[in-house]
Amino acid sequence: MSLFLVFLAIVLIGVAVLLGTGLVPKIFRRGRNGGAGVPLADGFGEPVASLPPVLLPERAAAADIDRLRFAVGLRGYRMDQVDQVLDDLRDQIVAKDQKIEALGEELERLRPPTEQRP
Repeated sequence: MSLFLVFLAIVLIGVAVLLGTGLVPKIFRRGRNGGAGVPLADGFGEPVASLPPVLLPERAAAADIDRLRFAVGLRGYRMDQVDQVLDDLRDQIVAKDQKIEALGEELERLRPPTEQRP
């Protein structure tokens, strides 16, 4: 029974300290107005650009992609770095697809009429 009373006293002291220091709103993520419209200052906002960006060459090859390394953050890879690389890859693929299409059209235009494909 005395062990239970010691545990209860420790819990009550902890609650009193939390209430006295004003940490309860931070722990339960509520601001003074109930948390409405107040951004949380928990460190998980927009990533800070403290690391250099991960860049691909203008004409990325498979070896360039194999050498990519992203910084690891608290929740995994840095999303801003991964998003930037994926955007660059998408742009390069779109440019290559457009070039392939243009070259195919030019090839069809330059072929003699007897060699035209149906």
